[in-house]
This record gives sequence, structure tokens and C-alpha cells, in this order.
Amino acid sequence: MERAFDLLEHLADAGGELALSELAEASGLPMPTAYRLMRTMVKGGYVRQQPSKRYVLGPRLIRLGDGATRLLGTWARPMLARLVDDTGETANMAVLEGDEVVYVAQVPSRHSMRMFTEVGLRVRPHSTGVGKALLAQLPDDAVRALVARTGMPAGTPRTLTDPDALLAELAVIRSRGYALDDEEQEPGVRCVAVALPGSPAPAGFSVSGPSGRLTGEVVARVGPMMLRLAEEFGRELTARTS
Repeated sequence: MERAFDLLEHLADAGGELALSELAEASGLPMPTAYRLMRTMVKGGYVRQQPSKRYVLGPRLIRLGDGATRLLGTWARPMLARLVDDTGETANMAVLEGDEVVYVAQVPSRHSMRMFTEVGLRVRPHSTGVGKALLAQLPDDAVRALVARTGMPAGTPRTLTDPDALLAELAVIRSRGYALDDEEQEPGVRCVAVALPGSPAPAGFSVSGPSGRLTGEVVARVGPMMLRLAEEFGRELTARTS
């Protein structure tokens, strides 16, 4: 079973499509073993085989994945509420699914002027705080491959549209610990985000609000605080899933 999960993870990491030879090479399994495991997962609906003989992730995983992300979002809501209490701004949880960031939970700010991101919304990761926080967890070559597939369109004049500039920003995020969307997704909106350690799927928290409230001084306070809460939630996740 562990080897089957390993093959699924290699398939997901490659964008959801690989040939049998590529799966065997990535996993280190003999071709006959990889073939037997893949045939079992095809029968179960977890994997499909295309006419080209290449394997792709199957529809049954969608139901499992949706259920897992909903549960993760439910678990996160008390922590998101704490973020709203501590910062006064809207708090979100998002996960990296394939090449996109998907928002799975939100607790809104109590301010009359506040940020709303629809739960279920899918966005490219390069221009969002939480997207950059999650990209910073990947190797640079994986980030280059991802943005080559998605492109890097500009949402605002401040959006990073060059892969080298994005990689330089990710290096800063890894050193600092938290990511910043400085009016890169929407004009006048700033976002602070952190990745969640110990999450079963790449996930992160973000806090977003008007740039006039999320000033540089506020960001410098909120970023380290979010890191501490993310570590606390990571320990909770480990306890829940162990």
C-alpha cells in the first residue's frame, strides 16, 4: 500500500500525468511492480490510463481530496478566528492543488471595510501571499516548471511576472518565514501568509486587508505571530492524524 501511495504522489508532483517508465524511474520500483500497482489503482478509479498509455490521476481521488480539504478547513477555523482576533483582518486557509491555490476556509474581519475571498476560489500562486508561501516550500526547478505551465499574468502593476524575480522573492520568504502580497493580486490590498508545517497537503494561512491598515509596521508584527500560530496548528494536525 505504501508503494501505491508513493506512485500517486509522484504522479501528482509531475502535474498528474506520467508514463509507466517515468513512474518506475521516479519511484525506484521495478517496471513489473509499478505496472501491477498501477493496474490495481486503475481498477479502483484512482488512476486512469489514456489511449497514449500514459497514466493520469483518476476521478475517485477528487472525492477523497475534496473531503480531506473540507475537513482540514473545519479544523482550521478556530485558528483562523484567533488570527482575526489578533489582527483585526480577514483570515483564510488555502491549499495547493496541482498548479493552483484553492481557498478552503475563511473567517471575515469585523471591519465594515474588509476583504472577501470566496471559499473554493482557484488562483495562480505567483501573485498571492499564500501562493508564494506555498511555492517557497518547493525546489526552484519545481517552481520554474509550475509557472511555465500556468504563466505569470499580471493582476496589478506590482505583480511579479518574471520567474527569476519570483525565485528571488521565494528566497527572501524562506529566510524570513512569511510571505507578503504587496498589492500584487488586487490594488490597495496587502496580504501576509505562512505555510503550515505538518499539513497532510501543502497548505497555508493568510491575513488580508487594506494596505492602509496592514502597514509595514503591522506586517512586521503579524508575520512572526502567524508563524507561531502555524507551528501550533501543525502540532495539532500531527496529533489528529498520528
